[in-house]
Amino acid sequence: MDIAGKASINRLKLSTFKLNTLLTITKAINANLSTEELLQRYEKILRDDLNIGKILIYKFDKGWNLILSSGCSPNIIDQIDVEKDLLEHKEISFVTASPNPSLRVFDNIIPVFNNNVPVAYVLIGDIDEEKEGVSPTIKHLHFIQTLSNIIIVAIENIRLYNESLKQEVLKKELELASKMQSMLIPERDTLPHNDKIFVSTFYHPHLEVGGDYYDFIQLNENEVGFCIADVSGKGISAALLMSNFQANLRALFTTESSLVDMAVKLNDRVMASAKGEKFITIFMGRYNYKTKRLNYINAGHNPPLFYKVDDDEMLFLRDGCVGMGMLNEIPTIKEGAITIDQRSKLFCYTDGLVELVGDDSVSFGTEQIEECLKNEKGIDHNINTIIQKQKILEGSTAIFDDISIMGIEFYT
Repeated sequence: MDIAGKASINRLKLSTFKLNTLLTITKAINANLSTEELLQRYEKILRDDLNIGKILIYKFDKGWNLILSSGCSPNIIDQIDVEKDLLEHKEISFVTASPNPSLRVFDNIIPVFNNNVPVAYVLIGDIDEEKEGVSPTIKHLHFIQTLSNIIIVAIENIRLYNESLKQEVLKKELELASKMQSMLIPERDTLPHNDKIFVSTFYHPHLEVGGDYYDFIQLNENEVGFCIADVSGKGISAALLMSNFQANLRALFTTESSLVDMAVKLNDRVMASAKGEKFITIFMGRYNYKTKRLNYINAGHNPPLFYKVDDDEMLFLRDGCVGMGMLNEIPTIKEGAITIDQRSKLFCYTDGLVELVGDDSVSFGTEQIEECLKNEKGIDHNINTIIQKQKILEGSTAIFDDISIMGIEFYT
């Protein structure tokens, strides 16, 4: 057989090898092999089949990372800076004359782009640079480029798939946390609506899970307890702390316990749980139907508004102490008390209702709340008016925190 015939057969063999290699890699990708397994196959093809002796692959994933190193000493790798040495290369480049001596041990840089953004750089060099004939890095350069693109895209798809799985798991965890948290919030139809008091509430978490909490407890035939609280921070950690806080508060809030003792014990338990990293503000009260006496402690919470309808008088209930978990020991606690001698309305809320992001700042204020309360209408009507005015249910972009409201109307 003449030289031309042999060359034709060799070309056919090489073309068949390349097609079979691409088919094998495609099958491996479809078989959902791991990133490590795909890189092992890629390395074997380049080193064993194509005689490529030096291989480096840098891939971007929250920063540039070396995902494959073959035939290269750590000293060479340490001297290569992706951002300084590689980002300038937009096409296949020869680097045998690079100013960086560590790059000169390679022959080519193969950049891999996705939507005009570099996602990987492949560096290749010969096993035997002194061997006569065409260098394998040149002879197989475009095939290596094709193979590299396929492998890098596959690895990126694996990353995206794994990320989507993590997001799905997180989503389910958030949904579960949200359901668990909603169980801590009393249903509206379980709240008192009688000739002594009327309780109305509203709860609107900013994210899937929030750090707000309110509760209403029937202590005995003549006495009720209630609270509204807000934990610093957001997310699952805040929700877990509030869940633990709810369990403690329910255990401590009894007919025999005083509000002052409760505050001391709750502070100890929040400190033990949060280790000083978070704190909880809370307004808690106790009301006696017979004596018409309302006792309360405001522990660093937004002062609730207390409106006397007949006198047209607005009070802010501030007496109390610092928030739970702010200090190892609460220095002073002042318990507030009001004797209710006329129809009155108590409006409790968390700070998401009054801390709204404006065009250029964060606005604080209760003026709109006061306007909505200062009338003879029922507390339920007042709360609905506030919700409409603040556009809470319309997805107002000014809202950036959870919003909880507890309103109590007292009858005499």
